[in-house]
Amino acid sequence: MIAEIRQKEKAALLFAGWEETMIWSCLQGIMGHVYGDDGDAPVSAMALLGDFCFFTGKPCRELVQYKPGHCRQDFVIMVPRDENWAGMIEECFPSTGNYPLAKKVARYAIRKEPDIFRGEVLERLKTAVAALPEEYELKMMDEELFLRCGKIPWCRDWVSQYEDYELYREYGLGVVILKDGEPVSGASSYSGYRGGIEIEIDTREDYRRKGLACVCGAKLILECRKRGWYPSWDAQNPWSVALAEKLGYHFDHAYTAYEVYGW
Repeated sequence: MIAEIRQKEKAALLFAGWEETMIWSCLQGIMGHVYGDDGDAPVSAMALLGDFCFFTGKPCRELVQYKPGHCRQDFVIMVPRDENWAGMIEECFPSTGNYPLAKKVARYAIRKEPDIFRGEVLERLKTAVAALPEEYELKMMDEELFLRCGKIPWCRDWVSQYEDYELYREYGLGVVILKDGEPVSGASSYSGYRGGIEIEIDTREDYRRKGLACVCGAKLILECRKRGWYPSWDAQNPWSVALAEKLGYHFDHAYTAYEVYGW
């Protein structure tokens, strides 16, 4: 029987060496959940946070098919630790047929380099922020923006994993570009952990390809640096990789994930 693992240290060894900040958020008990084939002595585990779940340990069909009662979404991104888990996901959720079904995709891990944002890279970030045209306003995410953005579909992921502003203020950070008082682009923390955040950048469709995402990303990195936080970046597509590299990051490797529809 699948059970939530309340004592996170019992699952920590199964996830050891996996440099994924959303897993760290779950293991630290800040946000998300950890489930396993056994609540006390798991050999299979799943870390679930928002639209992402990560599988490690011994492949377990029941765990792949398990959907916690609190989950209301019908979409999830499943990330297998190895090929055995990948095969299990493909067996449980074929790529064709009735829902639920899985689409195999490539995602792109960005190298975690805590000392990269200094020297020439630091100056590049400052220059990017200064280049914002005067018709836009750049603001830090405050409580009013937190509540507003949570109600706007295209940018709600800036704040959606935080149950309230108090949690966001402690483990989140964000910047928003406004035009005529309305959010048009921003960079915020999809999730937070002790010592850093996982970056989420979105731009309203009619304001894309204007360089706004670069400005937001640069400003958020600078603000993280002030706090001594690490701004972690995981790329969904090559465009996101290119933006990360423009801001000073380095590509690490591609990895397999499954977008599961009808979950």
